Amino acid sequence: MRKLILFIVIGLAGGALLGQLMLSVPGYWLIRVGDTSVQTSFWFGLLLLFALFLVFHFVLRALWRLRRPISRMRRWNAQNRNSQAMRRTVQGLVALAEGRWKRAEKALTRAARDSSTPLVNYLSAALAAHYQGRYEQSEALLRQAHGSTENADSAVSLVQAQLMLDRQQHEQALATLTRLEQQLPEHPQVLKLLKQAYLGVGDWEGIRRLLPRLERHRLVGEDERADLERRTYRALMRQASQSDNELERVRTLWSDLPDHLTGDVELILIYVGALQRAGDSAQAERLLRQSLKSHWDTRLIHHYGTLEVDPNRQLVTAEKWLQERPNDPELLMTLGRLSLRNAYWGKAQEYFEASHRQRPSGEVCAELARLYANLGEHSKSQFYYRKSVELLDRSLPALPQPSEHTR
Repeated sequence: MRKLILFIVIGLAGGALLGQLMLSVPGYWLIRVGDTSVQTSFWFGLLLLFALFLVFHFVLRALWRLRRPISRMRRWNAQNRNSQAMRRTVQGLVALAEGRWKRAEKALTRAARDSSTPLVNYLSAALAAHYQGRYEQSEALLRQAHGSTENADSAVSLVQAQLMLDRQQHEQALATLTRLEQQLPEHPQVLKLLKQAYLGVGDWEGIRRLLPRLERHRLVGEDERADLERRTYRALMRQASQSDNELERVRTLWSDLPDHLTGDVELILIYVGALQRAGDSAQAERLLRQSLKSHWDTRLIHHYGTLEVDPNRQLVTAEKWLQERPNDPELLMTLGRLSLRNAYWGKAQEYFEASHRQRPSGEVCAELARLYANLGEHSKSQFYYRKSVELLDRSLPALPQPSEHTR
C-alpha cells in the first residue's frame, strides 16, 4: 500500500512538472511542402515524432525478419528434429535399461544423427548390440561414436575395454587399457578395468604394481585387497620357484611380502620348496622352525620331516615340541621319519605306531609296512600294507566297481 501511494505521488508530481514545462515552453512546429503547410504545437509534434520513430523501428524489424525466411525455416526444422531425436533417445535408453536390446539399438541409432549428444546414442547403441551378441556391429558403433564427438577417445576406449572384458577378450582389453593408463594414470575406472584384465591374463606382476593405486583410490575393500595380495604373491613365488636359477627372484619376493603374509603357510611352503631345490636346506629348516614357533600347522610339521639337514638336531628339536603336543599325529609321524634318518629303528617304530593310534592314515601305515619289511617282519609288513590300502580306498570317491557277476 505504501508503494502504491508513493507511485501515485510521484506520478502526480511528474504530471504537474510536465504541465508546468509545457506552459513555460509554448513553441510550435511548422512544416511546409510546396503550397501546403502544417502547423502544430511543439509538444504534440514531439509526441507525433516519437510515434513515427516507433512505427519506423517496428517496420524495419519486420522487414529484417522476412529477409531470411528460409534460414528461419531451417532453424525451426532443426529444432523440431532435435526434439524428436531427444524423445527417441529417451525411448532407446529406457529400452536399454529394460533389456530390450534390439529396440534400444534401433531407436538410439536412428536418433544419433539429429541428437545434440550423439556420443551417448552411439555408446548406448554399442552396448545394445553387444548384449545381442552382434559384436561386429558393436565395434562399428563405437567407431561412429569416436567420430561423432571431439575429445571422446577416452570415453569410447573405456566402453570398448569393458565390452572386451565382457567377451573374455582379456589380451585385447589389456592393450586398450594400457594405452589409456598412460593418458589417465589415476583414473578410477581405468584402474578397476585393469585389475580385471590382469586377472584375466594371469599377469600377477601387473596386479602387484596396481594394488597400491587400487588401495589409494579405495577401489578394493580390506578383505579383497588381502585376498588379492595373497593370490598375487603365491602365484609369483610359484612361477619363480618353478624356473631354473630363480632363487634370487624368490628371495626378493619373500623380502617384499607384507607383514601380514609372512605367516601364510602356502607361501612358506613355496619358499621352503624353492630353497630345497636350490640346495639351501639349512635356511629352509630355519624358516620352518621359526614359523612353527609362531603358528603351529600340520603342513609345516609334515614338511619338516622331509628335510635333509642335521637329522640329530632336528630330532632333538621335534622332541621338544612333543612335550607340548604329546598326541599330535603329524608330529609323531615326523618324529618317526627323523628317527629313521638317525637310524633309530625302534624309536621310529614307536613313533609311527603312536601316530597310527592317534589317527590311522594310509601314509603312516605305509611307513610302518616299509619299516617292518626292512626289519624282516613280513607278516606285520603285509598287515600294514593292507591297512594302508584300506585307508586309501576310503578316501577315494564312491564309484561303481566290477563284481563277480559283471566280469
